[in-house]
Formats: sequence, C-alpha cells, structure tokens
Amino acid sequence: MTKEERRELIKVAMGYSNATLKLENANLVNVFSGEIYLANIYIYKKYIADIVEVEKDSFKKTDKIIDIQGKYLVPGFIDSHLHIESSHLTPYHFAEAIIPKGTTTIIADPHEICNALGEEGLNYMLKASENLPMNQYFLVPSCIPSVMKLENTGAEFDADLVDKLLEKDRILGLGEVMDYIGVIHNDKRMEDIIDVAYRKNMFLQGHSPELQGSELSAYLCGGPYTCHETRDGVHAIDKIRKGMTVDARESSISKNIASIIENIKSFKSPRNLTLCTDDREPKDILEKGHINDCVRVAIKAGLEPIEAIRAVTLNTAQIYRLDKRGAIAPSYFADMLVIDNLKDINVEKVFFEGELVAENNKLLVQINKPHIDLENKNTINIDELKVEDFMIKAPIENGKLEIVGMEYINKISSVTRKKTFTVNVKDGYVDLEGDELNFAISINRYGKKTKAIAVVENFYVNRGAIATTYSHDSHNLTIIYKKPIDALVAAQRVKNIAGGIVVVENEKVVKELPFPIGGMLSKNSAYELGNYIVDMNKVLRDYGIESASPITRPSTLSLIVIPEVKLSDMGLIDVVKQEIIKQF
Repeated sequence: MTKEERRELIKVAMGYSNATLKLENANLVNVFSGEIYLANIYIYKKYIADIVEVEKDSFKKTDKIIDIQGKYLVPGFIDSHLHIESSHLTPYHFAEAIIPKGTTTIIADPHEICNALGEEGLNYMLKASENLPMNQYFLVPSCIPSVMKLENTGAEFDADLVDKLLEKDRILGLGEVMDYIGVIHNDKRMEDIIDVAYRKNMFLQGHSPELQGSELSAYLCGGPYTCHETRDGVHAIDKIRKGMTVDARESSISKNIASIIENIKSFKSPRNLTLCTDDREPKDILEKGHINDCVRVAIKAGLEPIEAIRAVTLNTAQIYRLDKRGAIAPSYFADMLVIDNLKDINVEKVFFEGELVAENNKLLVQINKPHIDLENKNTINIDELKVEDFMIKAPIENGKLEIVGMEYINKISSVTRKKTFTVNVKDGYVDLEGDELNFAISINRYGKKTKAIAVVENFYVNRGAIATTYSHDSHNLTIIYKKPIDALVAAQRVKNIAGGIVVVENEKVVKELPFPIGGMLSKNSAYELGNYIVDMNKVLRDYGIESASPITRPSTLSLIVIPEVKLSDMGLIDVVKQEIIKQF
C-alpha cells in the first residue's frame, strides 16, 4: 500500500472523503475474534477503510451501497495448495471456474509443467495468470526431477536456477519438497535448494506422506513446514503437535478432510490447519465447488464453522505471509464473500479488491486471455517406434519365467508393492495373453531414447491400451496395455495430437482427449473440458478403471515419490531405497 493510498483510507475512515462502496447489514464473520455480528463495511477502491457495528454507524458518505440483508460476510477463500495443471485448464480458464465459487487467492505449485518445460513452463503460468480478478501466486518447484538419477524429465532445477526463479513476481517460495528421503538424510541437492529459499526467508512447502515420530522431526528440522499428504487423523495429530501445518486435502481422488477433522476437532483452534484442493477436475469444481466445498466438508465432519473459515482465510494468509489478506478488517484488501448460511457455504457474491466480480455462480467481469506462443507448440519429442519397443525381452526363448513387477494395493490407491510374477515366455518375449496382468511402459518424451516396461497387477485394464502424457511427475509418455500393437498405435496418436490421453483397441483409436499445451493443458473452458473428461472417464471405466477419477489413474504409474514401487523411463523404481530394481 502506498503512502497516498494510506492517506485516502484515513480520510474515508474519518468521514472526510466518500467511500467507493458500502456493504451494509452484513453478518460479519470476524476471523480474529471468532465473533459474528451485524456490521457495515466501508470500502475505498481496493481496501477496507472502516467497519462499524450497525447500531453504532454514523453513516459515512459513500458512492454506492449494497445491502447484504443480514447474510454472512466472510473473507475471500484461499486455497493453500494446488496444481492448476491437474485441472488441465489454463490459468485463465481455471480462474473462470473457481472465482464464482469464492476462491479469491490460490497458491499453486507448477511442478507438473515445469517438469516438462522447465523455466519456460513457469513463465507460461505467470504470463497466463496476469491481470486476473483474483490472486494466483506460485511456488518454485523444488524437485525437478522429483528424484535425481531415477527419471529423465524435460528440465532440471538446481539451487542456482531456483535462486533466480525465486526473484520473479508473485513467487512466494519453494514448492512441495517431495524428496523427503533426501531431506532426512541430508542429501546435498535438497540441502542446497532448501537453503536458497531459507536464506531469502521465503515459504517452504512440504510433502511428507509416511513420516512420523523422529523422522517427521528430522524433516521439519530440514526446513519444510507444511504437508498436504496427510491422509488420516493419526498423522495429522503428530504433525499439528509438532508445529507443522496440515493442509487438509479434498481433491478429485484423495478425500482426507473428514478423517483429519474427526481426529483433531478437539484441538483448541489450531492455527496450523488449512484446507486445500490439490488436484480437482473441472466437473468437480463446477458441480461440487472449489475451496468452498472443502469448508463444507470440514464443517460436516465436526469443525466449527468459524474454524473452518479461518482454515481457508486467516490461517493460510498468515502462514504464506500474504500481507493484508485473509480477514475483513481496516487496511485489508476488500476480498470478501456473501454466503447464505454457515453449513452449506453457498457463495452468492464474490468481491475481489473492492469489485463485485461474481454473483449467483456467474462471473461478472472479463478474464484476460493473453496470446502465448507455447499454446501452439508441440512439445512431444518421441522417436519413431515399432511394436517390439513395447515388448519385454526375456532371458529365455520359451517357457515360464519369474519377473519382478508392481502390484497396486487396491483399485483406487496410488500405493504399490513390489511383487514377483510367474509369466509365460513365447519366442523370446514375455507373453501376458490370458493373464489378468498388464504391461506398462514409460517412454521419454523429451528427445532422449530412454524407455522401460514393467508387469503390473491390479490395474484392471481389461483390454486395449491407454496412453497419457499427463503422468506424474516426469510427464513422460505412459501407457498401460494388454497388446503391444495397441500401445504402438496409442503412442503414435498421442504424438500427433501434441499430447493428451488416447484409448486404443484392436489398433483403432476409440477415444482421445488432447492436451496440446505442454502435453497437459487443454485450450477449452472448464465447462467444455469438464464434459470431455466425463466422456473419457466413462470410456476408461468401461476398460476397467474404477477409481473416482479414471483419467488420473494412469498418471500414478510413474509417480516415483509415492511408495513402494513405480515405473520411470529408466526402469522399475524402488521408491523407498531410491534405486532401480532388476526385473530378472
């Protein structure tokens, strides 16, 4: 805030100058005091100048009045952790979808697009989110690649590059430090990257799904101090008690809020609790909501409404050091929502920096949609392939053979276990004909000639091939398949459409969903893309994928930071030991 802005706000607060907007008869939810009371709010341009209880108001001059009619006025909601790329929307189309739901600020980790495109990816996200009627802040990804020497990505971020990127506008700090094994064992690469942000006194976002006890303490001593990978109340209790911020998550796949809240609701107003969406599909945003849905779930699970609202406003703003955000108070930005009740959290009006930007689930302002060259660039760089590239060469010509592969623990989890399978070998290649097993392949899409194939159990794809370039975290081309020829056709089609998801059966393309921007983002609006994803999910369910979000299921095959075994373009990976597993 400038000296001139402060001067004008003082004049309005003292009644010497007109407010630009007055919100009257609002049931103000005060996240500082925990009170709810009738108040009038005087706004001057982007800021709140004064708040007066209705019966004490001397009625200052104002240019415009909106009667809130006794409905609740809460601070604009803040999502503490998400990946825009998981929606497959551009930042500006993402804004169109979430603003009417009451989200006025997000903190996004663009590690998906940065794994693929490096600094160019971060620059794209910053450019595509300029001049929006909301705040889109970003973090510099800490783990590009997610684990060194175990996968080939499109970029590599070292401490020097991170140091440079942290200086960009709207960058708040370091993105989720997924290499928790490296942190607790003093890995030099992670030490150096964390130290860059630490010395700049910037935010350090964590990721510690399995850590507890002394290992969790070690991780906190290493620097990161938040975690959105907390899946149950037992881990949440340990983390909150140790001062770690728990970003309770409700994504399209992971539904963790209820379990966490049920176990910590007896805590006395924990300031280190926030809520986040992490990864949400467009249809879920449009139909269920965004961070407002997380608040709703938390309240239903037993969290007091004011505490739930604090978790997406004041708590998040203070943890991320968002000055003058996260509360309704004099000198604060006028980011506010009108909601009808404190149970359903239905958002009726959205104000961003003093402007009414959405009402009754409709956007009222224009969204800036810049022209960016990257949106018309094919980033899929794969050599010509042949059917043998999708077959596992065996050390015997014919007969039975033991091979090490991966087993999913169930139909919905991304957690896998190492397992030894007995398979048939025919003419020198592993043959899964008649088995309930699948092949999976990871093919480098960045011009390197690396690829690896594994045998997978409990993925439940019953025929054909499913290919995707949205494949955590490397976003190499990943295909799950029964027949190598179908996988070949799928790979060729993915390359031709510049990335996306392709389903093939009997050498014919059954369904495709293009993601031409970086191999992971669509050019469509949330409404259009939401319908396309629904259609694709129907097809994937028919092919055997039964998870809540079928399109994201194949992306877990290469997620080498989630235990116990995953597949990269370099081989089958032991996630815990951080080493390549020998198949034979």
